[in-house]
Amino acid sequence: MVLWIGLDDTDSLHGMCTSFLATELVREFAGNFDLIGYVRLVRLNPNIPWKTRGNAALCVRIGHGLGTPRVIGRIAGREVVSYPRGNPGGVPEAVEDTVARLVERWSRFEDETTNPAFVILRRQPPPGVYWKAVRGVVAMDQALDSAKDLGVMRTYKNGRGVIGAVSATAWRPRDRTYEILAYRHESRWGRPRQIEPQSVIEMDRTFPSTFNNYDYENARVVIAPRSPCPVLFGIRGDDPKVLRLSMEMIEGERPERWLIFETNQGTDDHVRAGAVLEPSTTVKVRGRVSSAPRDLPGGHVVFRIDGLDITAYEPSKQFRSVIRKLIPGDGVQVVGAVREIPRTLNLEKLCIESLMPNVVKVSNPRCPSCAKRTKSTGRNGPFRCLRCGRRVSRSAARMVLADRRLAEGWYEPPVGSRRHLSKPLKRLGLGVRINQFGPASARED
Repeated sequence: MVLWIGLDDTDSLHGMCTSFLATELVREFAGNFDLIGYVRLVRLNPNIPWKTRGNAALCVRIGHGLGTPRVIGRIAGREVVSYPRGNPGGVPEAVEDTVARLVERWSRFEDETTNPAFVILRRQPPPGVYWKAVRGVVAMDQALDSAKDLGVMRTYKNGRGVIGAVSATAWRPRDRTYEILAYRHESRWGRPRQIEPQSVIEMDRTFPSTFNNYDYENARVVIAPRSPCPVLFGIRGDDPKVLRLSMEMIEGERPERWLIFETNQGTDDHVRAGAVLEPSTTVKVRGRVSSAPRDLPGGHVVFRIDGLDITAYEPSKQFRSVIRKLIPGDGVQVVGAVREIPRTLNLEKLCIESLMPNVVKVSNPRCPSCAKRTKSTGRNGPFRCLRCGRRVSRSAARMVLADRRLAEGWYEPPVGSRRHLSKPLKRLGLGVRINQFGPASARED
């Protein structure tokens, strides 16, 4: 048993990062407690309207370590080690003041949308609170009730952060990935990041277990966030053992500290299979294309399956070229977020399960009487010879089977357009035909 510390909603659009606060907790507790397992970075429902940026909450576990320790970070010039398991590390109340001091020091209280909270629990809340938080909407009283009598819960301002704090501690991974986060010196926060793009490309090709590093289609480094937060860059992958080596390949600005996190990023935990179409949820839907794709102002592309609008927005870039090639009758599986107004599904991934033959007319038939090329009399009408007036059946036109220039299989947007939780196609496993837009799989914070 260990103490489970959950944190959320300490950052803002103008700076800070809850994961940085987690590194401060790790540094503060060093010497008095052992870190158990990896610090957990848990993304929650990306469709929640009041999220800050990536809707991430953090969980730090402390106690007295058991087993063989491993190095998972470096903070203030000292290596950070964690243990695979641990004995109890005291009572929640014993560390409450320490956690509160750090939360109150680093949280962006001046931002009206920042509503911090933390919990310190003796054991995990039920897993259902995590699944509801990642796939739907959790009310504050539901979060508080799920952790009732488990330890300390403290909220600030309107207290909404307690939902993420509790949910992060409730996560029991079915699937997991890892991310090494490198942080900037405080003097450089808010200034442009200096990262050598070619080093990111070389790292991406050297370590195939990492993912979402570089957008080859748009020549863009995507391991670095665009916000003025303390993070220099983050590299995600399936194998935590290679993440330090991958970090060391990146050239440019040097980090002040780094830490490896266990995460639910790239797992599709937010996707409901066969769920009803509730607003602010992400669902997986099968159907047949019922109307041809059309372009909307702003560069968006929309098509319909069984009466539901499916939209690929302009930020999905080259992904839209796949959508434009669909025709009525194609069988597809779509993954996307349900939007209420306008009612549509915002596309995240697409699987083409079957393709309709695309038969196109090459030429009108010739008149059997005078050999003159006939003219159409309408969409469903026969052809008519303008010279002699003879009518010819539409079936007499010369038709050919056109190349669809499209294959069955999964498609996804370029790396810079993907959501944190969306599972990259390279993680879907063997037996899945993967179609992508470039020489390699290449995130946007």
